[in-house]
Amino acid sequence: MRAVTLESVPSAPAVNDVDAPRPAAGELLVKVAAASVNGIDLATAAGYTQAFMEHRFPLVLGQDFAGTVEELGEGVEGFAVGDAVFGVVLKPYLGAGSLAQYVTVPAGHGVAHIPAGVKSADAGALGVAGATAQVSLDAVALAEGETLLISGASGGVGALAVQLAAVRGAKVIATARPGAQTDFVTGLTGADVHVVDFTGDLQGQVRAIAPEGVDAVLHLAGDGAQLVALLRPGGQLASATGLTQDDVKGQDVTVHTIMSSPDAKLLASLAEQVASGALRVPVTATYPLERATEAFAAFSASTPGKIAVSCS
Repeated sequence: MRAVTLESVPSAPAVNDVDAPRPAAGELLVKVAAASVNGIDLATAAGYTQAFMEHRFPLVLGQDFAGTVEELGEGVEGFAVGDAVFGVVLKPYLGAGSLAQYVTVPAGHGVAHIPAGVKSADAGALGVAGATAQVSLDAVALAEGETLLISGASGGVGALAVQLAAVRGAKVIATARPGAQTDFVTGLTGADVHVVDFTGDLQGQVRAIAPEGVDAVLHLAGDGAQLVALLRPGGQLASATGLTQDDVKGQDVTVHTIMSSPDAKLLASLAEQVASGALRVPVTATYPLERATEAFAAFSASTPGKIAVSCS
């Protein structure tokens, strides 16, 4: 099969021929229709993940997937050949990823059925970003009427978090560059979103909207210490970029370090919101598998939204 691979790290991703996987006991073999690029893919290529996860070469990149079940491993229940499924590749090592024509995934975790009305292209870009956004919002226990600062709102996680927070009735302040990024963020939801320029006086802009400080922060990009300073006393910050409670010792704030591991219930909830029209998967560019290196370049260039890859 064709797949986006690394022969070593650090190195640049390339599209190559590799052996197609076979499902082990408890696994599904999925013919991949769509996938997407995530930050961990770039981090892996740069060699940053070697210290904490086993790498198996040739290493196939990719976590998000959507497609159809091609074969069932021994003991699998709840799925049938031909089912439309999506999710996140959750294995204890890197190397058997979804940026490929086929992928094997554990049937018991990280995979759910695609509901009617949801396109494979959207489902294939939903898992990682959607789960991270949902878990982050749950961690800060965001309530209606509270003020939330989303740092990195124009990215895939941020764009979904803006929508999910607006549904909860939060007052959303989102960071973005002026121009295309700002236009993208303001177009995500019908709710009023305050967009601030993170390249300017961020503190001044945020304090003008929330003089006493914001109730919560989603730290998806930017300087964590700068963002902590924008919280009210007792405020909460969810960091998907590694900030920990130890980094804010002596300050009256709570930091939640996010490591989302999407289960079927969470994935199904996200997909149902997409099916109902309450949530839009912000795919802004799609590349065929053979041009996947261009998708990586677009991601590195901070293209707003999700960068998808068509694998069929």
